[in-house]
Formats: sequence, C-alpha cells, structure tokens
Amino acid sequence: MAATSILFLVLSLLLVTGGDAHNITEILAADPDLSQFNDYLTRTRLADEINTRQTITVLALNNAAMSSLTAGHPLSVIKNLLSLHVLLDYFDPTKLHSITNGTVLSTTLYQTTGTASGNVGFVNITDLKGGAVGFGSGAPGSKLDSRYTKAVKQIPYNISVIEISAPIIAPALLTAPAPSASDLNITALLERAGCKTFASLIASSGVLKFYQAQMDKGLTIFAPNDEAFKAKGVPDLSKLSNAELVSLLQFHAISTYAPTGTLKTTKDPLPTLAGTGKYSLTASSAGDSVTLHTGVDSSRVASTVLDATPVAIFTVDNVLLPQELFGTSPTPAPAPSPESATPAPAPAPKAKSPAPAKSPASSPVLSPPSPPAESPAGGPAADAPTKTADDSSKNAAGGRAPAMVILAIAVSVASGVISLHRQSGSGESQREIVRWTGI
Repeated sequence: MAATSILFLVLSLLLVTGGDAHNITEILAADPDLSQFNDYLTRTRLADEINTRQTITVLALNNAAMSSLTAGHPLSVIKNLLSLHVLLDYFDPTKLHSITNGTVLSTTLYQTTGTASGNVGFVNITDLKGGAVGFGSGAPGSKLDSRYTKAVKQIPYNISVIEISAPIIAPALLTAPAPSASDLNITALLERAGCKTFASLIASSGVLKFYQAQMDKGLTIFAPNDEAFKAKGVPDLSKLSNAELVSLLQFHAISTYAPTGTLKTTKDPLPTLAGTGKYSLTASSAGDSVTLHTGVDSSRVASTVLDATPVAIFTVDNVLLPQELFGTSPTPAPAPSPESATPAPAPAPKAKSPAPAKSPASSPVLSPPSPPAESPAGGPAADAPTKTADDSSKNAAGGRAPAMVILAIAVSVASGVISLHRQSGSGESQREIVRWTGI
C-alpha cells in the first residue's frame, strides 16, 4: 500500500496544471464595504499588476477611508497612493504580531515604478504595545496613522489581504504635480526615449492628432526605437501610400490604458487605432517580459516611457507590421495541365477473380504506372509505407504528447518503487503495485 500511495502522489503532482494564482477582484467582492477600494484597483489597472505577483500583501481600505483618499485627487495620483498599499511581501496576522525588533520597512508596488525617491516607496510596519499594529509611510518623520483592523483573506504564502483603518499617505505624492493628459508632449517624450524617427513620422503624417484625441479616454503607445527602423526586413516606408503609412502608425497604439500588468494578464486581442475588427495585436508574457505579436512579426516591450493613468507609452524593439498590410498572400493553386484536364475514361466492369482488382478510377493518372524500380531490402522503396504509417502515427499522437510524457514519468517512478520492493522481498507490496499500475 505504501508504494501505491507514493505512485498516486507522483501522478497527482504531475497532472496539476497551473492557473492564475489569485484574483484580487473576486477576493474583495466578498466584502461590500471594500467596494470602492476594489473599484479603484480596477480603474487604475492595479488589480492586473496584483494578480501577476506571486507573493503580495494588499492593505485594503473600507469605503469611508477611500472617500477621504480619493477626494480632490486625479486618477494618476490615486493610483500612486494605492500603490503604497500593495506590499511585495507576505504578512498575515501572525507575522504582523511577530515582527523582528518590532518594526520593518516593506517594499511597495510604488517603489517598482522607478519614480520613488528616498524611502517614499516603502511602508513602515510597527508592532505597537497592546497588540496593535501601526502602518505609515517609510519617509523619515512620517506618523503611523493607520492601524490593523482585520484579516480579509489569506492564501499562504501567496497573497494576504488585510484591512487597515486609514490611508497611508506619503506627502511627496500629494505635492508632486499630477500630469495632465492634455498637457503631455508625446513627441518630446518619444525623442528623449530614443524614438525620434517614430516621433517625426506621427507628427508629419497627422497621426499625432489621433493620439491626442484619444488620450483623455485612454491610450497606450508602442513606439519603435530608432534602430528598429534600420533593421533588416523593415519595408521601405517611402513606397507606402499615405493611407498605408497612417494605418501602420495607428497600429502602434491601442485605445485603452494598458500598463505592464494589464499586458501580462490580457488574453484577448488588443484592438489598435488602425481599425475595428482588424489590425489587432496579441500579447504574451514570460516572467517580467512582455512580447507583442502581429501575425507577421513580434517585438519585446523594451521600456516604459510613461505610465500616468490614463496614458501609457512604451518603447519596442521592432517595427510592428500588421498582417493586413504585410501578411503573405496565399499562393494560388497551379493551373491544371492539359493531360490532367482530360476526363478519365469510365471504369471497366469488374471481372470475377479470387482477389479484387484495383479500379482504374482510383488512379490519379490516366496511363498505367510504371513498375517500381527494384531496390534492396530495407531501401527507400521498401521503407516508404512504414515511414508513412510512422508519420501518421506521430501526427495523431501530437496532441497527446504531454500526457504520454507524464505517463512515462509515472511508470518510471512506479518501476523504481517496484524494483525497490522486489529487492526487499515484500511480496504483498509487489502484488499491490502490479495490481494498481497494471505492470
């Protein structure tokens, strides 16, 4: 029975398939008093970023606390403030009350933006007397104005959601001027990021106006760097019509705010400004890297130029070529030859014979085939049917390859366990394993 249990455990581990580790939106939806906090995580796209993290703690605020946080602040500032409430570590109630030396500075999601100065991107967590736990900004001189209230949800050691009494405020985030979408100078930002060619093209073609008109509603730009336009395989843009050039440049922007976390979690096609129903991008991710696919080529998202709700600007390594403009057209079928166009003669009536004769109509040619050249045994002519059967078998089994690999691993483990038990002379265990595995 011990061997059977071991093999069952191995199979269970092998057959587990990965999925989303957690969904912060669903977790918060269970508590109506956290609805505003949940809504702003969605509007700022912080929910997408949270869902991509494997170890994280969310300091949730109830509706009353959220009202004081959001009053009078633009969405870009609210996003930065909420980023301070997402810790890149796991803290459950037990850990909060057993902090080494009583206090710790924890890194937050805001620290990862690259815009945090000093300790502004950290949160101070202190175990206070009487069992209370205080929270405050990591900036020197900040007060511990918030207290631990209750545990909302814990999935050790993946995600912990706990409620705190008041927002964590970093004064530097409130005094910094909030970027306005209408005041953003897109071409200046692109030129400083090494995308001068792209900046010049969108300005001269008039596409810049399309970008500016979309900014207040949500806009994400994928700007190729200057080296991308010099790469091998990039079409000669001077040979494109003005309409084609406009479509190409519009293809490098989508009509929604999509920061890195959103690109990582998006499964559906991303409609671009070039058209509705066509000219779409798809995104895939591996770790912290995001790659965009067009159907013709692909490109890595190289760097973030701007992430200020509701506008995001990224640089990409390659020019994105839409399939609608640069896709390879299907190769036309060859015209039929005069011989193949001649209708085949009607098949002669079958004569009775011990073995059925092959019908002439089943032959793809009109004249009888030449007799096959003799070849040594095991030569190409003799092996051809076997190879065809092998290829067919491989094609049929292609979709079952992962399952066969899992089965092979499991059988290998079972064989090792069986061998050990046979060596130990446990006849009962041998019979049990053989019965269970069918070996």
